[in-house]
Amino acid sequence: MNATTVRTAPAGDAPAPRRRPARRTSVVIGVLVALVLALLWLGLSVENTLSVPDVLRTLAGQGTSGENFVVFRLRLPRLVLGALVGAAFALAGALFQTVLRNPLASPDILGISGGASLAAAGVILLGGLSGVAVSLAALGGAVGVAVAIYALAWRSGVSGYRFVLVGVGIAFLVNAGLGYLISRANINDVREALVWMVGSLGTPPWAHVAALAAALVVLVPGVALLAGRLRVLQLGDDTAGGLGVRVEVTRLTVLGAAVVLAAVATAFAGPVAFVAFVSAPVARRLLPTAGLALVPSALVGVALVLAADLAGQHLLGLQVPVGIVTGALGAPYLLWLLATANREGRGA
Repeated sequence: MNATTVRTAPAGDAPAPRRRPARRTSVVIGVLVALVLALLWLGLSVENTLSVPDVLRTLAGQGTSGENFVVFRLRLPRLVLGALVGAAFALAGALFQTVLRNPLASPDILGISGGASLAAAGVILLGGLSGVAVSLAALGGAVGVAVAIYALAWRSGVSGYRFVLVGVGIAFLVNAGLGYLISRANINDVREALVWMVGSLGTPPWAHVAALAAALVVLVPGVALLAGRLRVLQLGDDTAGGLGVRVEVTRLTVLGAAVVLAAVATAFAGPVAFVAFVSAPVARRLLPTAGLALVPSALVGVALVLAADLAGQHLLGLQVPVGIVTGALGAPYLLWLLATANREGRGA
C-alpha cells in the first residue's frame, strides 16, 4: 500500500505571509512618526538663537522668560498648528479619493478650499473683518460649496466622475469670484487677503491651536468609526448594498466628514495647496497593499506641512508662506499623474 506523505510547514511559519504586510505597515508608520518628531525638533531648534540644551531646558519648564517666549509663543504653536492642519487636510483628501474612487478628488481640486477662500476674502475685502470672523466665513464657504457640488452632481445617487467634474466647474466659478473681489478692493486689504489665501501658519495664538485640536478630537474618532463601512464601499455599490451597507448614506456621511476636516483646517491656516491631494497617494505607495491608509496619510500630511514650512522659513533666503511651497511640490505631481493616466490609456 502506497502512503502519501503530507509535509506541513512548522506552526510558526504559517502566518508569515499575513505578518509581512502588517510588519511593513508598522515599519512605515514608525518611520513616518520618527520623521514627524525630527521635523518638530528641527522646527524648535533650527535657528541659532537657542541651542539644543536651551530648548530641552525650556521644554522642561526651566527656561528664562526670553526662551519661554521664543519656544512657547513663537515656535511651538506654529509647529503644532502645522501638524494639525497637515493631518486634517491629509485625512480629508484620503476620504475624498477613497469614496469617489478618483485620484483627482481633493478639496483644492474640487473648489471646496476655494469656496473657503472666497468667503474669507469676502469678509476681509468687503467687510473689513479679521480673526474669528474670517475663520467662520471660511468654514461656511467650504461647507456651502460642498453642498452645491453634491446637489448638482446628484442623479439618483452620486458617482465619482460626476462629482469631480462638477467640482472642477465650481472651482472655476470660485476663482472668478476671487479675481473680481481682488480687482475691486483696496490694495492694503488685498495684501492681507492674499497672505491668507495662499495658506500660511503665521504665529497663531494657543486659542486657535486648541480650537483646531478640539475639532479634530471630535472628527477623527468619527472617521475611525466610518472606516469599516468605507472598506466595504470600496468593493462596489452593489456588493456593499448586498452586505447591508446603506451606500448613499455612507457616502454622504464620509463626504461630510471630509468636507468638515478640510473646512476647519482651511479656517485656521488658509487653503494650504495640494496637501490633501498628494498625502494619501504617497502613503499608499509606501505600503505593501492598497487600502484606506488613513493613519499613514495623516502622518504624510503632517510631515509635508512641517517640512514645507521649514523650507519656506529657513531655506529659500526669504520667508515664504507654507502654501506656496506645498503648491510648488504638488503641481508637478498633478502633471505627472495626468501624464501617467494618458500613457496608460485611462482617464483621470
